[in-house]
Amino acid sequence: GSIMRMGDGEAAEDIQVVSTGSLGLDIALGVGGLPRGRVVEIYGPESSGKTTLTLQVIAELQKLGGTAAFIDAEHALDVQYASKLGVNVPELLISQPDTGEQALEITDALVRS
Repeated sequence: GSIMRMGDGEAAEDIQVVSTGSLGLDIALGVGGLPRGRVVEIYGPESSGKTTLTLQVIAELQKLGGTAAFIDAEHALDVQYASKLGVNVPELLISQPDTGEQALEITDALVRS
């Protein structure tokens, strides 16, 4: 960890992003999508579209040649639905941890790789 002045960091226009698949959301995020190469947590109430949004972003990232991991804590990923949204399922890294601790360990390992 470190501390820096915001003026010392990357300018917002220099951040590489991946589209969410929603022009309105990309604009609202201020940089045109989700920052590439960073950990992003999608949070919200049940049935609010978290999984759909996540899978859309994964599909967009894969179109750009990127690699994505899906931590399926609920063991409920529908690979047919993911495929219909454009996800290249055979190329998707999927983990189904049994505990929250395992999920964090897997996430940490992915971030460090």
